[in-house]
Amino acid sequence: MFEYHGVNSFNFTQSQLSRSLSWKNMMTILSAVHRAVFFFLPLVMFFSSSAQAAESTLIELTQVPCQFLESEKGINHGFASQQLADCVAINEKTQKARLAKANILRLAAGSYTFRVINKNVPYELGFWLRGDGLINRARLPSVSGGGIKTASHRDYEIELKAGKYVYSCPLNNTPDYTLVVK
Repeated sequence: MFEYHGVNSFNFTQSQLSRSLSWKNMMTILSAVHRAVFFFLPLVMFFSSSAQAAESTLIELTQVPCQFLESEKGINHGFASQQLADCVAINEKTQKARLAKANILRLAAGSYTFRVINKNVPYELGFWLRGDGLINRARLPSVSGGGIKTASHRDYEIELKAGKYVYSCPLNNTPDYTLVVK
């Protein structure tokens, strides 16, 4: 028989001396594992809490026919649209004046989730966030997608870097609203 007296302390009977080397090796390995767990466990906990702290910030954007509400200071212009062509005609006449009054979305660089909501638009919508202009479009991250049915939403995740962006819905023919990231 043997008795355990701590991490590195064992007493063996005479008959077990021939096997003591293998037990000693095993206990040395277990001791090393024990020390490694207590050394790395705080590191694992630190990095997992850092990952939780780096979760994305949620930005909600609501689409109604031909516009994003939040981008136009919450004003619903009451446009009627049954198809894309309706918004093309409406925005040809109104978007310049509306963009002059529109909110510029200002954010810090970081991780974001854009939740785009289809509020009573009778056709599928989408979202496209990209750098403003050719140079920014080439150097800045972008995200896009469609399939947002009436009374539903879709989330778009992106890691934004400093720069000037625009966002819109090509399927709802909204104006290109400005987003500035510092």
